[in-house]
Amino acid sequence: MPQRRVVVTGLGLATPIGIELDDVWTALLEKKSGIERITAFDPSRFRSQIGGQVGKFTLGDYIPKSYRKSTKVMCRDIQLALVAAYQAVHDAGLKTKCIIDRGEAEAPGNVDPTRFGANIGAGLICADLSELAAALAVARSDDDGFSLAKWGLEGMSDLTPLWLLKYLPNMLACHVTIVHDAQAPSNTITCGEASSHLAIGEAYRTIQRGAADVCICGGAESKINAMGTIRQDLFGRLAIDRNEAPHEACGPFDARREGMVVAEGGGLVILEELDHARSRGARIYGEIGGFGASANTTSWKEPDPEGQGIARAIAKAIEDAGLNADQIRMITTFGTGIASFDNSEAAAIRKVFGDHAAGIPALAVKGAIGNNGAGSGAIDFAISLLAMKNNTVPASVGTDQLAEDYGIGLVTGDAIDAPIDNFVSIAYALSGGQTAALVVRRFEE
Repeated sequence: MPQRRVVVTGLGLATPIGIELDDVWTALLEKKSGIERITAFDPSRFRSQIGGQVGKFTLGDYIPKSYRKSTKVMCRDIQLALVAAYQAVHDAGLKTKCIIDRGEAEAPGNVDPTRFGANIGAGLICADLSELAAALAVARSDDDGFSLAKWGLEGMSDLTPLWLLKYLPNMLACHVTIVHDAQAPSNTITCGEASSHLAIGEAYRTIQRGAADVCICGGAESKINAMGTIRQDLFGRLAIDRNEAPHEACGPFDARREGMVVAEGGGLVILEELDHARSRGARIYGEIGGFGASANTTSWKEPDPEGQGIARAIAKAIEDAGLNADQIRMITTFGTGIASFDNSEAAAIRKVFGDHAAGIPALAVKGAIGNNGAGSGAIDFAISLLAMKNNTVPASVGTDQLAEDYGIGLVTGDAIDAPIDNFVSIAYALSGGQTAALVVRRFEE
């Protein structure tokens, strides 16, 4: 029995350079940066005081009116996922429960809820410290220490009984599936920055094996909080000397790279079985050709200098797509601006593509939007599809001069025109070692 073909029919983004697809694409072409001084909390006592924040939005514009009471138990990560989900569903032309309830389409819908699945990546969701502070304050012991007894008797009573529901990683998928009535297999993947790619890969396999006809997949996360920022600083990963020049802070693969910048954002895409997409006349961005995943077994927090895990994932995805390495027309790098990780990724690309690597246009977007955690991969993936659609590769913001001996074709300076018949998109977790790659082909009948 031939495998079911899987295509991408919708893209949804929530990024520091925009929410609407056209706004994000224009910002990339104009080399705009969404990295600014952090305003979500007071960063003055932090060494790195900059980040990529998603602009103001009204969540009610992305969910049915009847669901607005539930926003009380939604952290920032969940909100970003819902914004991206609405954008993706709307872009795909799907008449889901949300779209119908909002009065934007008439019933019946054009997707069977029991054949509509979800795979969404999530990160380590940081609790609201102001909420915790009040509860912790009453749990102080007589000697100014911490009293577990007081915490249990008095501290916990200062937290709403539904408090934990705001911070469970699976709640991103929970709210998205409820809002859009997606009743087929649903899964949450929490593998750091690799989460989105792994979620898209799992959705791809879900449709391939016939367990669903449509899946919404990707990820979202906010690292714009005190815990998210200090955690990366303690690992020595942040750019700490560019607080006065935030737009220059992150330079993927750049000779002067100093580290990454924390950010927030989400990306969700609609994957659809080809015949289902055809039956409703859907616009098709591209066809998923292959998926590969691997692990870095050398360290849980440092990359393999040779990039062997990343290389394995890339090679598996290309093989799964039935292609050879010399047939890839664009490489979407993960490029964080952290020297050790950039070095590892470049080594992996050279390992797979050899001397051919320098001639393949390579895309890097984190100089413009920072590290969006579990949302990073899906944002990269969606932007890659826009690049394929427009046969254009935007230049990397913040990258002025490639570091020595990288041997990759990272686009710098200005965007270039390029015929992109297919591409490979790479993602890896900074902690944990998970790695994934996806190959997409231009759709042909």
